[in-house]
Amino acid sequence: MLVDSHCHLDASELDHDRDAVIRRAREAGVKRQIVPAIDAAGWPKLRDVCAADPGLYPAYGLHPMFLSSHRDEHLTELHDWVARERPVAIGECGLDYFVEGLDAEVQQRFFEGQLVLARDVDLPVIVHARRAVDAVIASIKRINGSGSSRRLRGVVHSFSGSIEQAKQLWELGFFIGLGGPVTYDRAKRLRRLVAEMPLDRLLLETDSPDQPDAEIRGQRNEPARLLFICKTIARLRGEESAAIAAATTRNAERLFGIGRS
Repeated sequence: MLVDSHCHLDASELDHDRDAVIRRAREAGVKRQIVPAIDAAGWPKLRDVCAADPGLYPAYGLHPMFLSSHRDEHLTELHDWVARERPVAIGECGLDYFVEGLDAEVQQRFFEGQLVLARDVDLPVIVHARRAVDAVIASIKRINGSGSSRRLRGVVHSFSGSIEQAKQLWELGFFIGLGGPVTYDRAKRLRRLVAEMPLDRLLLETDSPDQPDAEIRGQRNEPARLLFICKTIARLRGEESAAIAAATTRNAERLFGIGRS
């Protein structure tokens, strides 16, 4: 039993064979998937995709890479949407300092607005942090220190930072999401991290249809590939893949509040 903690099953690339993609995932032992949003326009489709299968769990948010689509009123709409739809998380949200042309100040405003919402409604956050891990950590600390007794929790997905940054996130109650990139031999830092990190802070993900693993480089990704990621991480840690699957499934259940299927 595996949980794909991050996949975009609502993506248009999957429109023609989504049912087959889900079937292949189930056959590979990937019984549940967390499906995060990227912009307000996509929330209704994401809701409908998740409603069609009991193993799909929605998260709603505003992704930093789609900044041009976001409007200030979308944060208000997100409050209403979350209250009505009761997702398992807020996201995908975060900061991206890699893509040129994304205004850092505007990103920050949308990110911290979503962090405050997650804290206030007691939901985890699914965080995108590309070349921005230190800034993400600072934002989490700032919201945690703003006077509320509640503390943020969540996952930094597709983590690409250092072991020192990962330790700071663990201390803040966050998980590290790892997927296809860790399967490449050249990913030395990620491989060291996953070999040494505490298993109770790890989540597995595919980020489908993006970030294909080393066996399907250049091809469309899908959740069934999570099994290969799990086996790769087990080999890097010198453990049985069943132990990695069981631990990361427990972690996803605990973070997202999803029961066993």
